[in-house]
Amino acid sequence: MPSELELLAIEIDTLWLEDDRNRLLKVQNAQDRPALHLRVGVSTEGWTLAFGSDVPDAVVEELQAAFEVEPPAADPSKPPALFARCKQLLESALGDVESSGGPSYVVPPDTAFVSGAALLRSDDEHKERLRTQDLQRLNWSAEEWRQLLDGDLGPWAFVMNGDRVVSMCHTARLAGNGAEAGTWTDPDYRGRGYAAAATAAWASLFAPGDRHLFYSTGADNLSSQRVAARLNLPLIGWIWRLAAS
Repeated sequence: MPSELELLAIEIDTLWLEDDRNRLLKVQNAQDRPALHLRVGVSTEGWTLAFGSDVPDAVVEELQAAFEVEPPAADPSKPPALFARCKQLLESALGDVESSGGPSYVVPPDTAFVSGAALLRSDDEHKERLRTQDLQRLNWSAEEWRQLLDGDLGPWAFVMNGDRVVSMCHTARLAGNGAEAGTWTDPDYRGRGYAAAATAAWASLFAPGDRHLFYSTGADNLSSQRVAARLNLPLIGWIWRLAAS
């Protein structure tokens, strides 16, 4: 079993594209997001970091040298002590930046959740009845929804109320070694454990040992963190980011 830091590195490779210099190119399927200048994966075992393709080499070299001698974090939920220096150097070179971060969890292959929810999975022969959902409510475009149902975007699991999707877990990112869970629950159905039920069902669709499965969220997204708590997902660290404002 990989260490927490190794798992965090695999998740980061799943979430972000890098060029041949290991510089960040963009977030997959999110071209409209601000440029990401610095990403730091933090565990109690150490650091893993990458810089945006627009960050000057001199800034990269200075910050890499600083992190090499920085001791591992006692509390990954707090920004690295070097973050203030990172922000100062990046703003001097590239303008205003904003920081964000959140916890990352691994989803073990035997993750389970007892629930009375009515589940519909991507391997279900009755999934065609999902074609007529209210996509504005679900915040999906027609093309993305078609790709999802056609199996082009990886496994998914939905909680249903009749023919209405009320919660989901889908494959937000898919790479050779990892898959990232993406969850959503209708506001009228939150607090019932539906996202946890969908996430456990999603995880069951992957063959054991096929990929490492991950679940991550933002520091302020307490409802998403409660999903991880319901499933008793192991915390592997935090991912901190500095991006253009």
